[in-house]
Order: sequence, then C-alpha cells, then structure tokens
Amino acid sequence: MKPKLIIFDFDGTLCDTRQNIIKAFRATIEALGLALRDDEACGATIGLTLRDGFAQLYPSFSDAELDTCVVTYRRIFAEHREEYMPELFPGVRELLDRLYREGYSLAIASSRLTDSLLLFMRAHAIEHYFSFVVGSDSVTRHKPDAEPVVKCLEHYGVDATEALVVGDMPVDVGMAHNAGVRAVAVSYGNASRAELEASRADAIIDDIGALLDYVK
Repeated sequence: MKPKLIIFDFDGTLCDTRQNIIKAFRATIEALGLALRDDEACGATIGLTLRDGFAQLYPSFSDAELDTCVVTYRRIFAEHREEYMPELFPGVRELLDRLYREGYSLAIASSRLTDSLLLFMRAHAIEHYFSFVVGSDSVTRHKPDAEPVVKCLEHYGVDATEALVVGDMPVDVGMAHNAGVRAVAVSYGNASRAELEASRADAIIDDIGALLDYVK
C-alpha cells in the first residue's frame, strides 16, 4: 500500500552525525576520567538515548553516574555546537523536496532531544518539510518501543498500514514493527547490512533516493 505518512529517523538516516557523536562521547569520557571506550563501542550507541548509550558503555554505572555522564555530554555538545554540526547525506534534500511536493506527510522520530533536532534541521533549512517531530524528550518509552511511531500515527490520524518508517539501526526497525508499521533500512548509516537483515527490515536500500521505489 502506498503510504500517506513517512517517519524518518535523523542520525545516520538524514544526517551524517556519526563522527560528531563519537567525538562528544570521547570528550565526555576524557572529561570525567572514565575507562576508555573505542570508536566502535561509542558508535554502537547511536540510535539510543544518551542515558541508554552510556549504560551500554558502562553497564555497572549507577543512576547518578549515568546522570553525570548525560549532563557532561550535553554541556560539551553545547560548547562545541558549531564544531559538531553534521552534514546531510547526499540526496536527502532532493528526496525530501520531492516527497513534500508530492503531498506525503513527513515526520521525524529520533532519540535526539527535540531542541537539538530543530537546531540541525534549521541549520540545513529542512525543517519546513516536517510537520511533526518526536524527540527523546517527547516520549516516555524510547526505541525500539512503538511509542514514537504511535505518536506520529495519532498526530496524523493514519493507520499503521498507511505509514512507513525509514531508519539506519535495528532499533528503528524494531520501533516500526512494534507499531505494526513497515520499515525501510538504509545501509549507509551506523549498522551493518547483516545487523539490518537480522532485524528483519522490510527492505534495505543503499541510497536514500531508492526510497522512491517503496512509496509509489
């Protein structure tokens, strides 16, 4: 069925934020004097909330220690906001423009805070394509829980069969399927093709422009 609503993840799907996120994690780890974690471990947290990401890196940490990590990360990110500004992946702007002009409803469901999302969207002048944005502070249950997608469905008044989720991580696929929505995964993001196949994405594309084949 042709979807009415397309729900995009942000990090690793629309914007290439990987190296900036890793830089911020490593700066936080250094500032707090924590046991070092390599780039692969830090990159593997992408798609999770900051708190869940630090819990994955440091599973023995208390709630208070995780809170300190999150506060420090956000302070460092704010201080280096211009340095950490990501770039759109090739073809993203063209795809969004076409989908918007053809009348699709477009939303974002991200594990990033809403103000950070809006900052990046405005910096790249893509905010007008999206009429609804769900950040990590907009929900109580995060990916792969269905809540971010359910909020989008309720906002637009569409059925799960009329929507499509596009993301780069297994948690995006899980979020979509837990809401009864199809999921298209992009292979150029932060997960391997094998991980995306194991997540049972409904389709895997190597270029964002190929999404057009799944919305017609």
